[in-house]
Amino acid sequence: MTSSPETAQRSKIKKYKRVLLKISGEALMSDQGFGLHPPTVQRIAQEVKSVQEMGVEICMVIGGGNIFRGLAGSAQGMERTTADYMGMLATVMNALAMQSALEGIGVFTRVISAIRMDEVAEPYIRRRAVRHLEKKRVCIFAAGTGNPYFTTDTAATLRANEMACEAIFKGTKVDGVYDKDPEKFSDAVRYDEVSFDDVLAKRLGVMDASAIALARDNNLPIIVFSLDEPGGFRGILAGEGTYTKVHG
Repeated sequence: MTSSPETAQRSKIKKYKRVLLKISGEALMSDQGFGLHPPTVQRIAQEVKSVQEMGVEICMVIGGGNIFRGLAGSAQGMERTTADYMGMLATVMNALAMQSALEGIGVFTRVISAIRMDEVAEPYIRRRAVRHLEKKRVCIFAAGTGNPYFTTDTAATLRANEMACEAIFKGTKVDGVYDKDPEKFSDAVRYDEVSFDDVLAKRLGVMDASAIALARDNNLPIIVFSLDEPGGFRGILAGEGTYTKVHG
């Protein structure tokens, strides 16, 4: 575990002008166990709007585990490729829900899908997506990478690199990365900063190994914070709050 002075860490956070917010599908279902919880979706949309009002350009990747998870389907005997495509479709549903919530509060958005479905989303074209960000629209990337066997964590890291984001903000249920599960172990210790190599070697579970390796190879920091903390996303960009920075 490594640490740096809090003021220095906050100074770095405040410089970010374009970021990618990665959240799981489970984050949209609250405590109901399945599907979408509209008040939760609206709360997250308000968080995104508050950060955009700071002048930060934002893109998003949302998982689909609240509706369907490809690995779970595969584990129950479904053919893996089919199961993964079903998971990609679940992410499109979540992206549309987030788009509706954001536009309901005056934030212009584009849902951009890696699988063509022109009636509900734009196809992924990198230069067009960059232009949307420059015009202060929130880009919500859906359908993962468009390929089976890749998680939305990997999709988030890929898109963040392609969009020239300065960091990935990973919203979770806890306020950072711990040496073990804080919900199971009262003596779990939170890291202020941790290296990509330590995340991989210690299997800290920030993102899957492919996503961590891709972020490491492109020197893209990952900020892990609690999405359940009201104002947490904006607070970190304003130099406040609790989080873990994963970097080289």
